[in-house]
Amino acid sequence: MAYPTGPSNLPTGLPRYNQCDSFFVESNEDGIYAMRAEARERERAVARMQQRALAEDLSRATAEEYQEDIMEHMENMESQTLPDVNSIDIQSEIQWFMRPYLLDFLIEAHAAFQLLPETLFLAVNLLDRYCSRRVVYKRHYQLVGCAALLIAAKYGDKKDRVPTVRELKSMCCSLYDDEMFTQMEWHVLQTLNWMIGHPTVDSFLQLALSEVAYDPEVENMTLYIAEIALFHKEFVSTKPSVLARSALALARCILSRNQAKPIEWAGAYDPQTVMSLSNHLYQPSQVLARKYASAHLSSVSTIVDDFLQRQAQIASRVAAPPTPPVTGAVNDYKPAYLGPQTPQKNQYGTVVHHGCITPPITPDNVQFGQGHPARPQDNHVYPTTPTPDHPAVMIQPQYYHNGYLQPQHEQ
Repeated sequence: MAYPTGPSNLPTGLPRYNQCDSFFVESNEDGIYAMRAEARERERAVARMQQRALAEDLSRATAEEYQEDIMEHMENMESQTLPDVNSIDIQSEIQWFMRPYLLDFLIEAHAAFQLLPETLFLAVNLLDRYCSRRVVYKRHYQLVGCAALLIAAKYGDKKDRVPTVRELKSMCCSLYDDEMFTQMEWHVLQTLNWMIGHPTVDSFLQLALSEVAYDPEVENMTLYIAEIALFHKEFVSTKPSVLARSALALARCILSRNQAKPIEWAGAYDPQTVMSLSNHLYQPSQVLARKYASAHLSSVSTIVDDFLQRQAQIASRVAAPPTPPVTGAVNDYKPAYLGPQTPQKNQYGTVVHHGCITPPITPDNVQFGQGHPARPQDNHVYPTTPTPDHPAVMIQPQYYHNGYLQPQHEQ
């Protein structure tokens, strides 16, 4: 609304202004400033994209130039950070049958926190290297595994996904205090002289797959086979480079993919390791098989089951003479050349609903296995794991519920 400009309507002493329709006048300068700001933002976005593309090209060129040096350093480093299976074998309380139970727990914890694949391999390596140098009590075995997973996540994973001590304590049903996690983490680092870095199977696998077109089925199948190997004693001291190439060759065989040329790095696999890995495909960990049955991991565990059934049918037709049809399931076939299988937890089926207990308590005065020789640990003296001042808490049988360990209810 315009104000009148007559002299009688204005107070005395006020300046006179020209008539205008409104005090809020729109200016074209505001639109110009907005357009200029938008243009500057577009220029910055284009510049960032160009810098990112240039950085990727430089990184790729540098990696190709130093590829041989990088590979030589990784192979040298993997030899220095390999665990000693003989030292683990003379542990006074830790038995090999406990390993699958602890690995099942670590695999579910690794999946719950959505950590990178290399974090799991690094955590198992830290666990085995620590057990190669220290005597580990069975009541601390799960604690060492949690500390190794925490260190591995801090070392190379995304910071927002690193588990906290409170979360690990909850997954262990508060069997350990917060101070025990911190103390064990420090003790693992001190024992390993703070040498955490280790070229994992996943690191060598990425180098091998960088030379070919991306195939998610091959990558997931290779990781599945490599994680099966974690459960078995015979692969503890196997170099990750050998394991990566052998698992990749077996994965390509299962998926009917073309093998790498012998002159290539990925083509120099170990046939004996491939055969050993194939022998352990028949009875994988139930937790691991359920993990790789998901669609985002290409359902490779289901593909392996189908492949083994087809191989069993072919072997039964070739090896056996014609016989009447059998109504039994074909997947009950077990070739005679199979080696040791992953221990199963069927005897705990009444307690375990979505996982398996970890780790079990060794019965006193019981020898596991027939004809087990006397252990040589009496002639060796090892420093022991740190023990808290208060009485230690024994690990009781537990079961999983919604991804977390829960105490077993009394019947």
